[in-house]
Amino acid sequence: MPVPSILRERLRLPVIASPMFIVSNPDLVIAQSTAGVVGSFPTLNARPQSQLRVWLEQITEALAKYDAENPDAPSAPYAVNLIVHRTNDRLLEDLAVVEEFQVPIVITSLGARTDVNDRIHAYGGVVLHDVINNVYARKAIDKGADGLIAVAAGAGGHAGTQSPFALVQEIRDWFDGPLALSGSIATGDAVLAARAAGADFGYVGSLFIATEEANAVPGYKQMLVDSSAGDIVYSNQFTGVWGNYLRGSIEAAGLDPDNLPQSSPDAMDFASGGLGDTKAWRDIWGAGQGVGRISDIAPARAVVDRLDAEYRAALGRIAAG
Repeated sequence: MPVPSILRERLRLPVIASPMFIVSNPDLVIAQSTAGVVGSFPTLNARPQSQLRVWLEQITEALAKYDAENPDAPSAPYAVNLIVHRTNDRLLEDLAVVEEFQVPIVITSLGARTDVNDRIHAYGGVVLHDVINNVYARKAIDKGADGLIAVAAGAGGHAGTQSPFALVQEIRDWFDGPLALSGSIATGDAVLAARAAGADFGYVGSLFIATEEANAVPGYKQMLVDSSAGDIVYSNQFTGVWGNYLRGSIEAAGLDPDNLPQSSPDAMDFASGGLGDTKAWRDIWGAGQGVGRISDIAPARAVVDRLDAEYRAALGRIAAG
């Protein structure tokens, strides 16, 4: 199964920016896509629900204007993230708006649904589903997803525990379609490594939190700059789903990151879970193990420029032997 043309022809770099709760917004998506990588945001970030239409109007108008002014180097496509789990009571409303705007790429999470995929395919959209193991990967493709996002160990936010090499290898044993790899992809070298391992794209998140456009409080951005891989804590306490978070934010909430109780999947609240008044994403900040690469707070375009330069340099080193 070839990579769809929309994911081949207009990317400067084989990178999809991951949709991040609270953090991803229209300004960030526009900056990412005009810099040449797929920009994305979760539909749940647009609140109230009526704001989703406003956001999509803003993004589509800005990208159309950019493309008209830059016909030789148009923007990369953008994506939205739909949580398809039964606990998302906005799903059908959000999906209707996605259909109205014919969003080119839809990233689905926390379950896979044939009915959702069929509606996206009906207008020509591409569906990528994120998975943490090969079992979920097979289910997603069986239910009609066009491609997969392998969320391996070290990814920010909700993440799996498998080595990226093992996870990609198992998926590639049977699936030859579009595949992105998530898990500490924080340099151009890592993007190239993801491709060498068998993925088509690197899936980059934490780097874009520490950007000027991101909707993250200054303390969050600075903590990313100050942190390293050892400051990442893996827990399911905050949303019912296992994920990676910044140790400093857990401590700031008055909790002991080394003695967090486990939560039941039945208590899943992916958008605003937590402990008492402490909320995931707002107070407990997600990040991946690649945070050690973050050294400053910069415009999103500068981050893409750096990734691109590193990627080209890595290609050159390999070519030189």
